Amino acid sequence: MTAQPSALSTSNAPARTATTAPADGFVEALYASGPAPELGDDANVYGWLVGSWEMRVVDYPPDAAPREAAGEWHFAWVLEGRAVQDVFIVPARSLRDSSTPPPKGNRYGSSIRVYDAAAGAWKVIWINPVNGTEVHLVGRRVGDEIVQEGRYADGSPIRWSFVDITPDSFTWRGERSTDGGATWLLEAEFFGRRMADAGGR
Repeated sequence: MTAQPSALSTSNAPARTATTAPADGFVEALYASGPAPELGDDANVYGWLVGSWEMRVVDYPPDAAPREAAGEWHFAWVLEGRAVQDVFIVPARSLRDSSTPPPKGNRYGSSIRVYDAAAGAWKVIWINPVNGTEVHLVGRRVGDEIVQEGRYADGSPIRWSFVDITPDSFTWRGERSTDGGATWLLEAEFFGRRMADAGGR
C-alpha cells in the first residue's frame, strides 16, 4: 500500500496558506448577528461594545514617561451569539510598518467573553500573540461600570474596567496591585470613540 503524503508541513515545506477568501467559511461560521436568546439581560454587559472603535491608547510604564498611540478595537457576537469576541490592534493597521521593529506597546490580539450562568459572571480570556500574553479574568457589571478581575502570570491581581460609558464613547482602565489589592497602580488607559460608519448599537 502506497503511503500518502502528510498534510502537516515540515521544515522543508512551505506553510500552507488559505485557499479561500477570509470572508468565506470561517468568518461566516464564527460571526453571529446578535446574542443568543438564553443570555437575556446578561447580554447587555458587553453587547453595547459590538461595532468598531477608534482608540487613543496611553500606557504608563513604571520607569518611563507615558506612551501614547492610536489603535482600533472591533467587537462582534460569535459562536451562535453565546460569546463576544474582539480584535484589539495598537498601533492601528494604517500605522503598522512590518519593515521596522515593533514599537513598545505593540498589540494585535483578541479577547473572547463567555457568560457563566452558574457564576453569574462573564469569563474573559485575552491573548496577545505579539508578546505571548495570556490573561484570564471574570467580568461583571458594577453600577455603571464593567469590572474585570484576574491575575497576571506572576500572581499579582489586576483589574481592567470599562468606565465613563456612553453610546459612542468609553474609557478602559487597566490597573495592577502589588500588595494583594490594598492599592492599585494605573498601567494603561484606552479612550474609545465609536467609528462613524460602524454599526452594532
